[in-house]
Amino acid sequence: MTEPLPTPKRKDPLKRSRLGLVPPGLRSRAATEMATYAAQGLFVLQSCDRCRSVTYPPRDRCPSCWGTLTWADQDCGARIEAVTTIRHSTDNFYRNHMPWRIGTVRLDAGPVAIVHLHGDVQQGDRVRMTLRLDRGGNPALFAMPQEETPNMQDDPQLRCFTADPKHRRILVTDGRTAIGQDIARALLKAGAQTVFLGDADPMMRYPGKAEIEAQEGIEPVSLNLTDSGSVQELAAQLGGRVDIVVNTAGFVRPGGVAFGAKLSNLQAAFDLGAVGLVRLAQGFAPAMSARSDDGVNSAAAFLDIVSVSGLSGQSGYAGAAASAAARLSLLCGLRGEMQQTGIRVLSVLTGPVDDDWHQDLPQPKVAPVQLARAVVHALTEGQEITCAGDVAKDLFARWQANPLLSIREENR
Repeated sequence: MTEPLPTPKRKDPLKRSRLGLVPPGLRSRAATEMATYAAQGLFVLQSCDRCRSVTYPPRDRCPSCWGTLTWADQDCGARIEAVTTIRHSTDNFYRNHMPWRIGTVRLDAGPVAIVHLHGDVQQGDRVRMTLRLDRGGNPALFAMPQEETPNMQDDPQLRCFTADPKHRRILVTDGRTAIGQDIARALLKAGAQTVFLGDADPMMRYPGKAEIEAQEGIEPVSLNLTDSGSVQELAAQLGGRVDIVVNTAGFVRPGGVAFGAKLSNLQAAFDLGAVGLVRLAQGFAPAMSARSDDGVNSAAAFLDIVSVSGLSGQSGYAGAAASAAARLSLLCGLRGEMQQTGIRVLSVLTGPVDDDWHQDLPQPKVAPVQLARAVVHALTEGQEITCAGDVAKDLFARWQANPLLSIREENR
């Protein structure tokens, strides 16, 4: 049984942090494609169009008949046939994480694979296979217990594949909204040690201010993402302490492009949503990267909450959708940079939020508490792309199937 994760001791300031090394990189285009499915939390393997056999690891052609391989959802059941504990390695990342358990499993889908093992599974056990991304963005099979076990998320090997909030210090950039407040509460419930709650204007009160700031574990901080000085000042104070950044800031106003549009709203949306994201990354990413393998409460993730309309545009909310599109593009660039340091960059795509600025849109809308659950899920699973709400799930699925069609459907 996994031992409970101990509360981390105060770090010796004279001790050098361990370098944030990452596992070896990808070696094929097929493996890169597999990573795109792992990023969504899917369990897929390649299936041959000719002989119908399922194969692993990823290949360009079927090893049995040389047929074409396509990705398909598979049964995640498996049985462990052999277990090995590695105690020595020539790879710098694994050297720092010994011992490391791997095993040979026979998948119910057919192939025999070498996989990473959770500490609560043994030879002969039935297991539930998951497809996860390691710290370098590479896809890997990880065998989990079939049923929930005590302290299951505390397994040290599993934590290398996630950004679990437990015992970590988290910055939520905007606590003036119901979204920011519900996310802060959910993170504390998930085991976060401290939540630094951003406030762009500490002199002005907001609904729920007294209640949220009085909660144990909440530490209000001054943070205005439209002000580079404010971001840099907070980064100088907290850069070495923040383990996860959750960016909840955004500016949403109704308006089109030619009709009902205000350039001031468009500028505000880009300044807070897109340029603000860059300010935040430049302020906190360097210090987080230096602490990405620093023990129990090492820096782990940079998570951004962004409207799914950034994929397709949205009539009536064109400025907000354009800002979301810019954020998604910036996140792709940031993800490529941070993969070299072991910090995960996660996106939670949301549909219209049930707030004052979306009153004219029909249901279903995303409640703040629902968005908070999606954020916790993304962190505990290490999932790069998470959809919050039915609207986001539907649009993302249609966009994957046919991007041009989804754009026309959303803007007719």
